[in-house]
Amino acid sequence: MARVALCSIIAVALVTGAAFAAAPWLDFDTAAYFHRPDVAAAVQSLSPVLEAARTANNTLAVLTVVLALGTGAIKLIWPRGRMLLPARAILLIVGTFAIGPALLTNGVFKAHWSRPRPGSVVGLGGAQPFMPWWDPRGACASNCSFVSGEASSAYAMLAPAVVVPPPWRAAAIGAALVYGTAIGVVRMALGGHFLSDVLFAGILTALVIWLLHGLLYRWRRTRLNDPAAELAIENAGLAIRAKFAKPPTA
Repeated sequence: MARVALCSIIAVALVTGAAFAAAPWLDFDTAAYFHRPDVAAAVQSLSPVLEAARTANNTLAVLTVVLALGTGAIKLIWPRGRMLLPARAILLIVGTFAIGPALLTNGVFKAHWSRPRPGSVVGLGGAQPFMPWWDPRGACASNCSFVSGEASSAYAMLAPAVVVPPPWRAAAIGAALVYGTAIGVVRMALGGHFLSDVLFAGILTALVIWLLHGLLYRWRRTRLNDPAAELAIENAGLAIRAKFAKPPTA
């Protein structure tokens, strides 16, 4: 199953990269569709709903990370208590958001891949040259278009989806993919990103999750055991409690 997932990610990456490199006008024309007067008017009428979707996505990302971190913190405070999430799931979720949306998307690509956003390029209301996805030499100075940060955080919901129990896992993964794509379309409709920005956000995030899942769950030399990891947290919590419970020395 993991091999199928990796092959699927690589296949989507190759097709997406080749298609938008050979026909960069696909990006421009898709963005231009949302600038058509009739479409722009419809988007404007729906802007409160679209902005609410953006806010909800950001809130969901924060709550997901807080829930994961909070579960570990509660185990430290009450070491004998039962964890709400398995230890490996906590590491997978927090690691995905930290490495994917935070580090790679915002810290690396958006900060150094100077692709202008659709609203900044010539022909779509701006003055900067359009740049294909593969060319980082655009005129954008910061917080640039490639890749989509909000789509990346939405696709990061694949992390909790892949650790859902097997009977519901496929449905959860499918729902996460639909959700990430929907948030990407919202960003495109509001003029924030090109289609390739959204697609590569999903590809990058999926690859991060595949690698982290391998480290934590699949690969013999690195995979963890949930009971052992939870026991380590429990022992750390007990050690912290014992340290603070010691009476001060005279």
